[in-house]
Amino acid sequence: MDQYVIGVIVANVSGVLSRVSGMFTRRGFNIDSLTVGETESSGFSRITIAFHGDEDIKERILQQLQKLHDVREVEVLDSKDTVIRELLLIKIRNKAEIRQDIMTAVEIFRSKIVDYSPAALTCELTGETSKIDAFIELLKPYGIMEMCRTGIVAIERGENCLKTVK
Repeated sequence: MDQYVIGVIVANVSGVLSRVSGMFTRRGFNIDSLTVGETESSGFSRITIAFHGDEDIKERILQQLQKLHDVREVEVLDSKDTVIRELLLIKIRNKAEIRQDIMTAVEIFRSKIVDYSPAALTCELTGETSKIDAFIELLKPYGIMEMCRTGIVAIERGENCLKTVK
């Protein structure tokens, strides 16, 4: 099964996210990642949805999304022509005997430490999902205390845009 990333422009009104996620639930489709935020136009929000499926599932999802009230634009984002990123915040135990190893990992992955205490280090990392996954795997032996991920956000390269309808 392939992974697809869909950009959806919706009216920035109450209940839209519920209708979009409910459409996936009702039809038995699983969402791998879902992010939402206001666009450059305050009346609209952009939802980025990642899911696995075949061509038939992708087409059914696109058709169903386009039918939903307050959905203005739906587009499959081609991974070759799209910048895709995710944000990770991860808290690791801060012990003197492993601190240098963690600092080396932070440097290699171009992460940064955003909070430092005698008991814990909190790191921030932005990148593709595979980079985030590799960083987590590398840090597991050092004692991950807590972590949270944003899910992916995606935007087309160049002048191509998912347009908001005005």
